[in-house]
Amino acid sequence: MSVRVFSFFLPVLLALAGCRPDTDIPISDSGVPAETGYRIEVVAEGLFLPWSLAWLPDGTAIITEKRGTLRTLRDGILGDPIDFPATVTSGGPGGITEGQGGLLDVAVSPAFSADRLLYFTYATGDETANRTTVGRGRWADGELTEFESLWQNPVDKPAGQHFGSRLIFLLDGTLIVSVGDGGNPPVSFQGEDIRLQAQKPANAFGSTIRLNPDGSIPDDNPDFGVPTVPGLWTYGHRNIQGMTRDAETGDVWANEHGAFRGDELNLLQAGRNFGWPAATFSRNYYVPTRISDHISLPEMEDAKLVWMKTNAPSGLAVSRGSAFPDWDGAVLSGSLKTKSVRVVQFGLNKTHPRETQIPLKQRVRDVRVGPDELIYVLTDSAEGQLLRIVPDEI
Repeated sequence: MSVRVFSFFLPVLLALAGCRPDTDIPISDSGVPAETGYRIEVVAEGLFLPWSLAWLPDGTAIITEKRGTLRTLRDGILGDPIDFPATVTSGGPGGITEGQGGLLDVAVSPAFSADRLLYFTYATGDETANRTTVGRGRWADGELTEFESLWQNPVDKPAGQHFGSRLIFLLDGTLIVSVGDGGNPPVSFQGEDIRLQAQKPANAFGSTIRLNPDGSIPDDNPDFGVPTVPGLWTYGHRNIQGMTRDAETGDVWANEHGAFRGDELNLLQAGRNFGWPAATFSRNYYVPTRISDHISLPEMEDAKLVWMKTNAPSGLAVSRGSAFPDWDGAVLSGSLKTKSVRVVQFGLNKTHPRETQIPLKQRVRDVRVGPDELIYVLTDSAEGQLLRIVPDEI
């Protein structure tokens, strides 16, 4: 960028840097205090772009690597890479590091002891036509067998952005998958910015989809009153890359990337529209003009917290148990940009959030609470680590 062009935009950038919208929606911008009373332990290292992890009932951790490999961790021993049985794509023009796709989330069947099933999200296709896909396989003798594709976005998109791709099981045994809005301008779909599809419930872009464990559509999914893509559970999302169910309350939390600022933490409710891009705090990249004139609209759900200093949220968990009693019920949100885990505690009715942080000095890709009630973090790197956050007194 030339000095002249930068000088033209500098007043805009400075104005935006100091702006704080007049709203009742809680905003996080700067000065987030650091937590104390914990230490960080390295559990495993040498992971190639790890994206997610989950535990089997016997204590084995399954870790996904973006390139299309699985790793096991048992009794502190990291297993060799296991090839994922389906072909994955980054969606980008080069290798697996050139796009946001790949092998992404993993979830363990609630009936794993009986069915041995593991569920995955991954990106399939190529640079010009790709999609978010859900599949499952049976775990047997350290291998994934009987693999099958269960669901994929029925419409392809170009480029390597915004696959979403978090998976959670609800208390009723159904499966929720997040699907991104398809990308940023100039990525287009049917002659318009692809992100506008997030307000069109007839497709899956910018949504969550609810499935039965076999990939079929539940009969009791929400009725939106208009034609919708089969399985639609919520819409109006940009790119959910963190999603979790509170084991105690059943609440479903999701964080999602804004564009330039405006990342969100949302409490998902079936049948609701979460606003993107019709109502958002976000600005466009490069020339940070407002994406919408509205930060809130009737019939659309407001975020429970908006990060106006770019956070780039990632994995999400709810802290429960006795290991960290002061954080009981806190939402733990990973951050790629600030290289931390944000600890967000709410008052009555999920209002008045109090936010602190656990600085880690590494990009955080996933956050989980383990079977031991300790907090586990995957770092986003070609030399990724699995970290454990432990109370000082242990």
